[in-house]
Amino acid sequence: MLAVLWTRAPEACLSHETALDAYGISDVNPNRIHVTVGKQRRLRRTGGDDYVIHYEDLVPAQIGWWQEIPTVTPATAIAQCIVYGTPTYLLRQSIERGHAQGYLKTVERDALGEALEVRHDR
Repeated sequence: MLAVLWTRAPEACLSHETALDAYGISDVNPNRIHVTVGKQRRLRRTGGDDYVIHYEDLVPAQIGWWQEIPTVTPATAIAQCIVYGTPTYLLRQSIERGHAQGYLKTVERDALGEALEVRHDR
């Protein structure tokens, strides 16, 4: 929660590998906390050395809650990590576990799996 509050941005939320770890659908172990804020936001404050700030405009359907902290949905986190470059084996694990635990619908699982394979084939 401190990372989200540190941004002072109302749209800020946990994201990327941090969200995968929070939901418990991956063995990923991020060394910094990933937070997403809007593209127009520019943060100019000290104290954020432990945070990775990502700039992306998210729609409300892409943001959920994890332990009362705004956090991107598991599907959004996996999609972000595909672009970010998280290792393929961790993303496959996230897709499988996310579907098995009910975080991903079958159609989301299939679409994310295809996007991962496209990235992997490059």
